[in-house]
Amino acid sequence: MKKLFSMKQLFLVLYASSLVVTSCSTPSGQKLLASHDRDINSIIAQMTLEEKVEMLHSKTIMSSEGVPRLGIQEIRYADGPFAIREEVGDHFRPLGWETDSATYYPTGSALAATWSEEMAYLYGSGIGTEGRRRGKDLILGPAINIQRLPVGGRSYEYLSEDPFLSARLTVGYTKGAQDAGTGVCLKHFAVNNQELDRGTVNAVVDERTLREIYLKPFEAGVREGGAYSVMTAYNKVNGTYCSENAHLNNEILRGDWGFKGLTVSDWGGTHSTMGAALGGLDVQMTGDNYLGPALIDSVKAGKVPESVVDDKVREILRVRFTVEPVPSDLANTGKTSMPEQQQIAYQVATKSIVLLKNELLKNELLNDKLFKNSDRILPINLEQVKKIAVLGPRISTKTARGGVGAGAKTPYEITALQGILDRVGEKAEVVSSETDMELARNADVVIFIGGTTREQESEGRDRQDIFLPDGQDEMLKTLAGINPNVVTVIQSGGPCDLRVAEICSKALVQGWWNGLESGHALADILFGNIAPSGKLPFTFPVKLEDSPAYALGTYPQVNTLLADLFASMYRRDRAESRSVSDSRSVPESRPTPEMMAAIRNYSPAAEYSEGLLVGYRWYDTKNVPVMYAFGHGLSYVDFEYSDIKVGHDHYEMDDVIKVSFNLANKGDMDAEEVVQLYVSRPDASVDWPAKELKAFRRIPLAAGQSCRVTLSVPVEDLRFWNIGKNGWDIEGGRLGILVGSASDDIRLNAECSIIAAD
Repeated sequence: MKKLFSMKQLFLVLYASSLVVTSCSTPSGQKLLASHDRDINSIIAQMTLEEKVEMLHSKTIMSSEGVPRLGIQEIRYADGPFAIREEVGDHFRPLGWETDSATYYPTGSALAATWSEEMAYLYGSGIGTEGRRRGKDLILGPAINIQRLPVGGRSYEYLSEDPFLSARLTVGYTKGAQDAGTGVCLKHFAVNNQELDRGTVNAVVDERTLREIYLKPFEAGVREGGAYSVMTAYNKVNGTYCSENAHLNNEILRGDWGFKGLTVSDWGGTHSTMGAALGGLDVQMTGDNYLGPALIDSVKAGKVPESVVDDKVREILRVRFTVEPVPSDLANTGKTSMPEQQQIAYQVATKSIVLLKNELLKNELLNDKLFKNSDRILPINLEQVKKIAVLGPRISTKTARGGVGAGAKTPYEITALQGILDRVGEKAEVVSSETDMELARNADVVIFIGGTTREQESEGRDRQDIFLPDGQDEMLKTLAGINPNVVTVIQSGGPCDLRVAEICSKALVQGWWNGLESGHALADILFGNIAPSGKLPFTFPVKLEDSPAYALGTYPQVNTLLADLFASMYRRDRAESRSVSDSRSVPESRPTPEMMAAIRNYSPAAEYSEGLLVGYRWYDTKNVPVMYAFGHGLSYVDFEYSDIKVGHDHYEMDDVIKVSFNLANKGDMDAEEVVQLYVSRPDASVDWPAKELKAFRRIPLAAGQSCRVTLSVPVEDLRFWNIGKNGWDIEGGRLGILVGSASDDIRLNAECSIIAAD
């Protein structure tokens, strides 16, 4: 309890100070960036055209130039978003330093499972602090694209299928990192929801869906979080590459949201000089073939006004003036990962673990000495359980590194097996094996550790399916036939098909890729030191074909035979060609010019035909059964909801709806519940999903404690994008208020009305 209390104190100090700084003494993020403009304009007036353009492309693989003649330092980027990546050279080859290890934090989907803006703030403050120690100016993160596909190769990096949950976590992460002194780079802007053909795919999405679903986390990160930079995505949106998409970068990002910082392309994601120059890109990463000599020629030829270049330099210098540079002789002089940051990783991990199932035991097991004090298998009671078998292919799997994407050179990583051994100690015998089914026969309890690896869920490619790999279903069937007391733990970044695991397990736990303290956090949940409190940030479908893009036939796109753009340009050790119709991968040691031309010239369309019905919105509206619903997560206690009240019967645009209710912990241990508020629109004339998340809060309650909870929903958050008016609008009528523990576990209902302006 002492550690928990100290972490709560740490959060309160950090988060309260951030609120004071924001509201009292320091301008918000975007105003802060613009506050240096007088000095910046003076600097620009002294610069040559060549010096200006030198700032608009990479200096090294992880930096862009400053103004050396005027003593202005380069901008240094740190690959993220769940660790400060080790120092790399060409083709992202590690430089082999001894001082560049960093904390491996739980990945994005794990952070999202905490459903906690406070935890996101701590997470951001931890990674931002480490960024300073390493001399970095901008973290390439958070990664906040909506999880549209269960097979998405970067589901582990991204947050949620829901824009509201993603937005709140984005704000927390952004404020935490930037309060610690390191700027964030929101990525990937925008609609980067698949890895298949990500370098050229054209996301075809209507404006309402774009604004209400896919841009919401970015908008919150810019307007509320004050993000200093934004990374443009590889893909096209409605026919135009994101790095030169003026609608996204100029009209929405800078125009509607008031963004004052810099935009940087994804690595290799710049496609033309004129498009990038006029379409809102500030920095080309990497190379200078577009925003380099060719841009100088375009300015001298009168095709690009020099004022456009000045604007780009101004936006870069705003970030340079806002983020204090770390002198080279002070960076990397000590350990990056310290106990304080490791403790943050542990706290996030414990709050992310989701108890999917904890089955009531049958009468014959209730009479067994092992379970005489409980009617469920979890938590495991070490006063009674004396032999534990830890089995499965992931008992010692580490997830800090692997695949194509960014990883962590971390000082240590506690695996599931090590965490269990550390927590059990001498209290029970632990036997383990990745493959021996026989060790289960004489065990009191079997803990099966399954899931995926960083090779199976990876940047640069989507999964072919969501089945548990490596024969895990068959292993579970065999185990359940030998010993019925099976607890299954799934360690994965995205959802897996759990139909077999559900049948074969008395309890089922989603453990994620949970950082360097993963094993300790998992063991503390399994043995009841902490009650589980994580909630699913995305839906686990019964089967992949139930998900919207598969059900509508819009994914995968047909006739795909491409290498990944990033892997082909920067990771030749990982470059490959592949086909949807042929799951085999053909290694390519060096991409040919013909292959690169094919990548850039090929642009399959990804039709977002489901519109607003992403994730739970689809399953609820279409009445499609799911395995585990969005927001689902059990505890070791029962929570009772009662006495809901809505502040008023009618609300107008500038009002805030206040919903209050009682919440009680009916169990015998301290626990936390994530309360969730959804809205429905029973009288709507505009198309809406069956329900949408509009508020949530994590509530800690001691054993037997109750409290009054109030959730707030600004009426402004109930607007929709009216395509006919090309602007935000509000629909009047009845509004259903649905409060519960998950999207499919609504405990309380109420109603009010919205009065729309004439």
